[in-house]
Amino acid sequence: MFKNLNPGALGFRAPFPETVELAKAGDFQGIDLDPLEMKGVLETKSADEIKSFIKGKGLKWGGWGLPVNFRGDGKTFRESLRGLPGLAETAHELGCLRVFTWIMPFSDDMPFEENFAFHADRLGSVAEILDDHQCVLGLEFVGPKTSRVNHKYEFIHDMEGMLRLRDAIETRNVGLLLDCWHWYTSHGTLDQIEGLKGRDVVYVHVNDAPLGIPIDDQIDNVRRLSGETGVIDIVGLLKALKQIDYDGPVTPEPFEKKLKELPIKEAVRKAGKALANVWRSAAL
Repeated sequence: MFKNLNPGALGFRAPFPETVELAKAGDFQGIDLDPLEMKGVLETKSADEIKSFIKGKGLKWGGWGLPVNFRGDGKTFRESLRGLPGLAETAHELGCLRVFTWIMPFSDDMPFEENFAFHADRLGSVAEILDDHQCVLGLEFVGPKTSRVNHKYEFIHDMEGMLRLRDAIETRNVGLLLDCWHWYTSHGTLDQIEGLKGRDVVYVHVNDAPLGIPIDDQIDNVRRLSGETGVIDIVGLLKALKQIDYDGPVTPEPFEKKLKELPIKEAVRKAGKALANVWRSAAL
């Protein structure tokens, strides 16, 4: 496992060169990739030059967000899918093979099984293209009960359901994006994680939850920095991931309003320090 920075997960935007320097300032060991941005960089630098630059900074690639609108109508989906092979080829050329996206925990249009088949079909098409470029896809479930109330049909919102969807996709390059927030709010357990294999987990998010709020009342975009409150057992989660030999990125995603009000370098350093504290507590 390695400590990974995605400025967007902290509420900021930063181009590739700045992200590299921010990662060093925050004591991170990896950064996420924007394949569209890197296609532009590759017009003036070779893939080997970029990889050498990253390695020289003591960093490695984390992952990249799936740039496909698989939730919309068929025409929109097909059009957005058309650009995926080129971006996946760019990511493969640079050696960043982990891709991730999230799944809405409800639908106002489709009952569960119809929605399940819809996602298996759409994401199966995505996974097939990614597999052609040796990339793996991590699917994130959204756990809070508050995220699916007042909607007509519930959909996948826990690890068990997401693993069922994973198994329904015929390619074998699909796993979990495991966010400790969604694991906690779905009433997840350490036994669940310990029952996985390292390859089942593609990508990890960490954060903490506010004090004094029942699990089922937690609001998705109101979080805390890793280890800030101790509500979520991040140390236990990290130890469990180590036990199953997970070797990928661990990225802070606190959705902390106060953090976004800071200068970007200060925010990155604060997030990095919080992650380093739980890292040490987990003896990593």
